[in-house]
Amino acid sequence: MIFRLFFSFFQIGLLSFGGGYAAMPMIQHQVVELNHWLSMAEFTDLVTISQMTPGPIAINAATFVGIKIAGPFGAAAATAGCVLPSCIIVTVIAWFYLRYRQMAGLQIVLNTLRPAVIALIAVSAVTILAQSLFGGASMSWENFHIGQALIFLICLYLLIKKQKNPIFVMVLAGVLNTVGHVLF
Repeated sequence: MIFRLFFSFFQIGLLSFGGGYAAMPMIQHQVVELNHWLSMAEFTDLVTISQMTPGPIAINAATFVGIKIAGPFGAAAATAGCVLPSCIIVTVIAWFYLRYRQMAGLQIVLNTLRPAVIALIAVSAVTILAQSLFGGASMSWENFHIGQALIFLICLYLLIKKQKNPIFVMVLAGVLNTVGHVLF
């Protein structure tokens, strides 16, 4: 049973791309349909628990299934199976990078990818900022949340000018948001 848990979650870890939510159909197939370790109702509970607990969803799901099926050793086997493919792939990529990082072709590829990565991060940041400042509604002044804008500006100032710890700034933002909701 331990090996089946390991191998099932190794397949999930190896073949699922796009994060934990993208892995959920594969987890459902392995856990509910193929191995019958959980019922569909239990799988729904698994998804809920995996979302509520800190950490990656696929790893939380692997740990939950493993402990239900074979106790702590099952949890360790399923979790290791889920994580091991990523560790192997990243290790191989790191080895190739360290070995061939001076190659002109590799540097050209990396230099080409950097602006694309920055653009992806910028689009995500602008989307989150717009969602925060306008609450998902149309971007008009009627929907503008001045309190959220002030919190954003305070956090930006603390991060850039004062170089405060990001965790401190996140906690402060949460406190300011909570106080703002209580008072207004």
